Amino acid sequence: MKRRGFTLIELVMVIVILGILAAMVLPRFIDLQGEARKAASRGGLGAIRAAVAVTYASNAAIGDSTPVPATLTADMFQDSQIPTEPISNSTIVTNLTTPPGETGSGWRYDTANGRVWVNDSQYSAW
Repeated sequence: MKRRGFTLIELVMVIVILGILAAMVLPRFIDLQGEARKAASRGGLGAIRAAVAVTYASNAAIGDSTPVPATLTADMFQDSQIPTEPISNSTIVTNLTTPPGETGSGWRYDTANGRVWVNDSQYSAW
């Protein structure tokens, strides 16, 4: 009686081919995580910049002599939460007029002109 099945060499060849395919696809998935964090950071920056613009407009409308907000606070946002910076998973806001509390995490806020950016060494202008 003749047995049917795969030989050891055939199984090894299939495993090698699957390994080659995985080696080609894996770097693309690893890169997607970084891109997703960057996209989430851009979204958070947009929300913060919009909140600063609305607060600036409100302060200017009531005749405030310094309409740029002195700091970012949770009450500036609709859900009363400062967006999380996804690269370091932090909501820390560091004003440029004060020394950094935790280097390399959270958001940086310039109280002179209202600019906001990610407080991370990998950040470039988004």
